[in-house]
Amino acid sequence: MVSEAVLFQVASITALVGMSLGWRGVMTRFSGFYDLPTAWNQIFWGILIGGIYASLTDSYIFVPYITAGLTGVTSGNSISNLVIILAISVTIHMMLRRTRVRKTGSQPTSGWALGLAIGGMTAMYLIFRVIQIYGFTLPIVANLVILAVVTPRCEALICSYHGYRMLEGERWRAVFRSFFIRTIFISALYFTVLQPLVWIFIIPLALLAERNAEKWVWAAVPKPARRRLRRIWAENARAAANEEE
Repeated sequence: MVSEAVLFQVASITALVGMSLGWRGVMTRFSGFYDLPTAWNQIFWGILIGGIYASLTDSYIFVPYITAGLTGVTSGNSISNLVIILAISVTIHMMLRRTRVRKTGSQPTSGWALGLAIGGMTAMYLIFRVIQIYGFTLPIVANLVILAVVTPRCEALICSYHGYRMLEGERWRAVFRSFFIRTIFISALYFTVLQPLVWIFIIPLALLAERNAEKWVWAAVPKPARRRLRRIWAENARAAANEEE
């Protein structure tokens, strides 16, 4: 039997790889044109907050859920589950209301960074539990790779959307939006442990949300920087066209 220390190391490294991949794409496309120091600050807070959230969801949601799935014995604690998810949604809202974030209008990018770290911690706990229960088999490893890549990115999308709605003037309505989406996501995520085919529903929805993520992050780019960024994109497009000729 693999020791828990080794399992923790495997889960940590896998989750960190998933977090680093989650930064690629939208965030790298706009790199240098949004408040990057604040985004990195949110990564730090996301690890702390995400560790608490992942621990609570592991103890009060995942363990009873997997126990019910494997043995048929239910615990009936659905109210406490909703309280945990609502609490993390409110906490994220408070983090995105900080003066440092509001001053630069960086709620979407700060939300992406915050969600990436929270999702990474959620993935780490879940990977640890899955290996602990099922061990290492090819289907399990494939499921864990998808989990490590998709979980941080999905949480980043949820938090970035939350931040974008805040920029649009929403307050507690943004909290309830993210609470509703996160409740569905965490339920589907845990269901993938028992039925990996659920990924065929989660991944397409995440890809659809990803198409709108550029609009959310663009809203966090200051207007003077937008003009410079458009010029850079135009110059790159012309250079690429010249190379093709």
